[in-house]
Amino acid sequence: MKLVTNSIKLLVLVLLVSSCNSVRVVTDYDSQVAFDDYKTFAFYKPGIDQAEISDLDKRRILKAIETELLAKGFTKSTNPDMLVSIFTKASTRVNVYNNAWGYGGWGWGGWGYPYGYYGGWGWGPGWGWGYGGSTVSTSVEGTLFIDLIDYNNKQLIWQGTAKGDLPQRRDKKETKIKEFVNRMMLDFPPQEAQ
Repeated sequence: MKLVTNSIKLLVLVLLVSSCNSVRVVTDYDSQVAFDDYKTFAFYKPGIDQAEISDLDKRRILKAIETELLAKGFTKSTNPDMLVSIFTKASTRVNVYNNAWGYGGWGWGGWGYPYGYYGGWGWGPGWGWGYGGSTVSTSVEGTLFIDLIDYNNKQLIWQGTAKGDLPQRRDKKETKIKEFVNRMMLDFPPQEAQ
């Protein structure tokens, strides 16, 4: 019985940890666009300047995007086919985990012994074991939008959105930003559009 209980606790812990670390990605695009026509890109400074994050995080995001696009054969240019812009938002999430479990508790009551005779009514101390409590934690959930815009007509042609928990430590933050961008850029250029 104890082995089963411990196995269930371990499974719940693994599910909680894996769900907290997941990145959820959604992409959308204009199905009328010929993505094969795009070969060069540049960053859209007015859009990037509006992102409400630190300049350090902006540079981390832009470097990750540039790395992904270069790996896909695109070239950074001063005369681009498409512009890259970003937008971010963050929200604080409160997580409450109820850890209460147990059986019985201390009290008075009983049947028979110690104060009654066998088979009679009596009152005596009750017993039991238990554990109670809740754990409350907060985390910051961030959303990163990457917009790809046609340079000539200034129309949005592709958008990726990634949402997940944001770590505070610099090394973990860099890793998470790369994961956000990589997961989004897996869907660019859209396979159906080629």
